[in-house]
Amino acid sequence: MKKLIIIPAYNEEENIERTIRMIEKGTNDFDYVIINDCSKDNTKKICEKNHFNYVDLPINLGIGGAVQTGYKYALNNGYDLAVQVDGDGQHDPQFLEEMAEYLVENKLDMVIGSRFINKEGFQSSGARRLGIKYFTGLIKVLTGKKITDPTSGLRMINKDIIEMFASDYPKDYPEPESIVAILRRKKKVKEIPVIMKERSGGVSSISAGKSIYYMIKVTLAILIESIRKGEKK
Repeated sequence: MKKLIIIPAYNEEENIERTIRMIEKGTNDFDYVIINDCSKDNTKKICEKNHFNYVDLPINLGIGGAVQTGYKYALNNGYDLAVQVDGDGQHDPQFLEEMAEYLVENKLDMVIGSRFINKEGFQSSGARRLGIKYFTGLIKVLTGKKITDPTSGLRMINKDIIEMFASDYPKDYPEPESIVAILRRKKKVKEIPVIMKERSGGVSSISAGKSIYYMIKVTLAILIESIRKGEKK
C-alpha cells in the first residue's frame, strides 16, 4: 500500500527542515512531497539544499490549491492513502501509522486527527476554540455528524477521496468545507485523538484581522456545499 504525506508550505523556512526530519524519524513506509506555494522566503532553497522531494508552484495558490496539488500528485503516482501534514511543525508524524491502520481496518474514507478528544497538547487560542465549536455545531446541524476538530489539517483519506479532491477541492480555508463535501456524499469520516504542538516559527495564514472574513466565508461555503447534490461524485 502506497502512502503519501502532503506538506503545504508557504514561507516555512523556520519549520520545513524540522518537519521533514520529524517525518523521517517518526514514519517507516510513508513517502512525502512538499508543495512550495511560491514562498517568498528561503523555503525553496532549503528544499534544494537538502534534496527534499518538492513541487515548486510558480504562483501562490493558497492552502487549498497547494493541498489539491498534493492530491493530484498522489493520484498521478498511484497512492492508496494521502495525509496532509502542515509545514509549520504542529502535526506529529508519530500518529500517522495509527491513522492509517484505523482508516483501513474500519473501511473509512477520511480520518481526522483531533486535538479535542483527549484535550492533550496545544489546544489553540480561546478565540479560535470558539470558532471551532461554531463549525462543529454547524456541521452537526447540516450533516448529523459531530466533528470535534473540523479545522484540523491533519486528515488522511483513501484512494476514492484522493480522486475526488484532485478534481474538486475548496480553494480558501478548505478543511470544514471539504468535510461537509464528503459527508454529504455519504462517505465515512471518523476522528482519533492526537497531540498537536504550537507553531514554533512563522505566521499563521489566519490573522486576527482575517478572522471575521474567515468565519463568514467558510460559513457561506459550507452552506453552499450542503445544498449540492449528495450523490454527486
